[in-house]
Amino acid sequence: MDDILQEFLAESWENLGQLDSEIVELEKDPQNADLIASIFRTIHTIKGTCGFLGLTNLGSVAHSAENVLGKMREGLLDISPGAISLVLEGIDQIKALLEGLEATGEEPTTDNSALIDMLDQLAKCASGSSDSSENQEQPEPSSSTDTESDASESTETPQPEAVGIEDASSEAQEAESASPGSEVQAETETEEPAPTPPAPTPPSAPASATSSASEGDTTAKSSKVSVADLSIRVNVNVVDSLMNLVGELVLTRNQLLQLARGDEESKYAAPITLLNRVTTDLQEGVMKTRMQPIGNAWNKLPRLVRDLSQVTNKHIELVMTGAETELDRTVLDAIKDPLTHMVRNSADHGIESPEERKANGKSESGTIHLNAYHEGGHVIIEIQDDGAGISRDKVLAKAIAQGLINEADANSVSDSHIYSMIFHAGFSTAEKISSVSGRGVGMDVVRTQIEKIGGTVDLSSKIGKGTVVRIKIPLTLAIVSALVLESGGQPFAIPQLGVVELVRLSAEDREKIETIHNKEVFRLRDRLLPLVHLNEVLGLEETKLEDDDLDDTNIVVVQVGEDQFGLIVSRIFDTEEIVVKPVGRLLKNIGLYQGTTILGDGSVVMILDVGGIFNKCGGSAAHSQSTAEEANTGADSDTISMLLFSVGEDETMAVPLSLVARLEEFPQASIEHNGGQKVVQYREDLLPLLSVEGTGYGSSEPIDPQPVIVFSDNNRSMGLMVNEIKDIIDEQFVIRMQSDRPGVLGTAIIAKNAIDVIDTQYYVTRSTPNWFESVEDKKTFRVLVVDDSMFFRQLVATALETEGYSVVTSDSCVNAMELLERDSQFHAVITDIDLPMMDGFEFCAWLKGQETTKNISTLALTSSNSSANQSRATEVGFDQFLVKFNSHELISCLDGCFAKMTVDAGVNA
Repeated sequence: MDDILQEFLAESWENLGQLDSEIVELEKDPQNADLIASIFRTIHTIKGTCGFLGLTNLGSVAHSAENVLGKMREGLLDISPGAISLVLEGIDQIKALLEGLEATGEEPTTDNSALIDMLDQLAKCASGSSDSSENQEQPEPSSSTDTESDASESTETPQPEAVGIEDASSEAQEAESASPGSEVQAETETEEPAPTPPAPTPPSAPASATSSASEGDTTAKSSKVSVADLSIRVNVNVVDSLMNLVGELVLTRNQLLQLARGDEESKYAAPITLLNRVTTDLQEGVMKTRMQPIGNAWNKLPRLVRDLSQVTNKHIELVMTGAETELDRTVLDAIKDPLTHMVRNSADHGIESPEERKANGKSESGTIHLNAYHEGGHVIIEIQDDGAGISRDKVLAKAIAQGLINEADANSVSDSHIYSMIFHAGFSTAEKISSVSGRGVGMDVVRTQIEKIGGTVDLSSKIGKGTVVRIKIPLTLAIVSALVLESGGQPFAIPQLGVVELVRLSAEDREKIETIHNKEVFRLRDRLLPLVHLNEVLGLEETKLEDDDLDDTNIVVVQVGEDQFGLIVSRIFDTEEIVVKPVGRLLKNIGLYQGTTILGDGSVVMILDVGGIFNKCGGSAAHSQSTAEEANTGADSDTISMLLFSVGEDETMAVPLSLVARLEEFPQASIEHNGGQKVVQYREDLLPLLSVEGTGYGSSEPIDPQPVIVFSDNNRSMGLMVNEIKDIIDEQFVIRMQSDRPGVLGTAIIAKNAIDVIDTQYYVTRSTPNWFESVEDKKTFRVLVVDDSMFFRQLVATALETEGYSVVTSDSCVNAMELLERDSQFHAVITDIDLPMMDGFEFCAWLKGQETTKNISTLALTSSNSSANQSRATEVGFDQFLVKFNSHELISCLDGCFAKMTVDAGVNA
């Protein structure tokens, strides 16, 4: 295949890439003159170049499509769905002919007469069809007339495509001065009218060539020279070869850096540092040449959605944001098919029919939203629809029926794990199989393709609201950042894409590793983390280290989708940029390795596939995850973090940690007296300081520096002076004895001791009497708090009243119902779930079923943070699901409700 033909194919594919989406956009916006002019120019360029190259079959289809577009551009033909469909059919045929030309180097001899006749008939339907008839009877004058018309049009609108092809062709034609193409090119350069070509050349070819050539007038050329000089076409193989060489350079750089670390005084240290910087810059530069906008993979999706809309009789709109987000060409090619399949699924299964949407109170037109953005060195792609959603219960039932989930574990399995079943081979919840999808073959391939490039895919859904598929992929596959570690005496690498954090446990902390159902788990902050010994998964013997950290346990917390688990390894070394090499043929089917690489010390190591490890022990890990969740559900019941501190004569008191802003220490010399009150200059303001009052909490000797607990709300702060900050304890407890002493909520049993819990609102009010003046408007927002624990009722009420809200409390849902039947003028209800007589779910369902209370915002505040409870809370109508007790999150939710009420009041005023 000669260079001219290759250039034609490259430019044609580039132009056609945008054509599908432009035509679909034209159907939505038929009055967009710029859009139809752009489409016309693209087809006209292809037609003109076909004539120049003598591709008569391809040129005929392009010419007929151009006639239709020309009538549309002149306003003589309505831009209807039928007309658009026929034009798209013509473009499809042009693509098919180009594919055949690219494969064989010769133009296919396909019979396109039926399509051409339909296009010509459509053009004749426009006003002025008599002229078209005459043109059909007299082809040669028609061609000449078209040429003149085209030439005049190009004077108004420059056409870089046509000139770009001819300029690129001229160099190759210079050596063949006797060829017709050479004559046409020379004439174009001298800007003289194109004469009739020699007799052997078919009349149609030079006519088209003349049309194309005559469009390059002086103005157009002068404006294109600078653009052409700024870009060149480079064969992809050249870029790939360059990238491979850069990869080898990175390996060499790593080896030199390894040597330099061993001898920092070496005279080669400075040159190696410079080499490191230059190599990094070169690597980034070469990677940029491989980067392409993700919009290139989206070009065919508008057309796909349009066709599916017609097949399924649905109204679907495709919205694309972030199309300019760039990623490696190899990654882009790998995700094209998965993206197409997921968009097809959203259109076929996700979006409901217009009748169903209307019956459910939705607009008749559904929306599929594609979004792409960079996050932490990765690319995130989200495919979201506002359709019917996927039933969690239906997926769970299907998974149990197929043996993917044990029925005994059904109630404790997380939502993310249930929805991940959709990606298993042969899994489908579609009630009927369509020609588009529904056989369960595809989503498993989607996950396989995404994981093959080191990415992850997650799915979440809400009944009646829609479904979101989230894909996380690396920017490039050639060179990645990896964590180097050791297990079983051998080094391994893990791509940092899947690493969440590193945890090191000392011998004393190792007791925090627990065993549930013979599986090890570790309580990491607020959740239990399933643990896996890497050497056991890989079948390696555990090695004994002779280092000082012999008794330390190293845990690499990794993430697969929404699931996290910990890998226990012998050592953790460092992060290093590695060049990924493919896995050997004998190791490919193991599924535990993603590739191989060479480290800076020259050793060859395997790159671990975190997803493969999860799948190998996935049953046990998932079981541990659900067991951990179950254990958390029980362990966290009415558990709250409390800050313990001492006051007076070494008496211990407590305050909920969620109410504490900061812990500070101030030198006694910095504490001043202002108006009879102690203050300290703090963050460019004055911080009022108070001591704990009451019998038994008398003042002790001054402490230097003075420990202070800082409370903040409404952009104001106050400090409570204490003797010592003692501890932070997470415990289940209740107020055993109510207190009538000012500043004390009551007495609780904490760590087997009776400890008074302070009332922060009391001290806030005393420190600044006008504290709540700025939030007086919130007094109109009434909140009902329902909880059978007096401690939590008071705790929540204190936090909300401190913020300025008007709060009423109730100890049961039954009493709350009676209250609401008498007085329904509440704006929000906050309720626990696990309550006697009537639970929070039943209470919420009752609220949403009453005409007088259905619009009240309902918030579930519970310590039972299981996925089953979250799903049921959504089903019965809770607006928010919050875990006890995060006051900032609770107040943030209420502030949102208050803002909405204020806006609604302004709209209705």
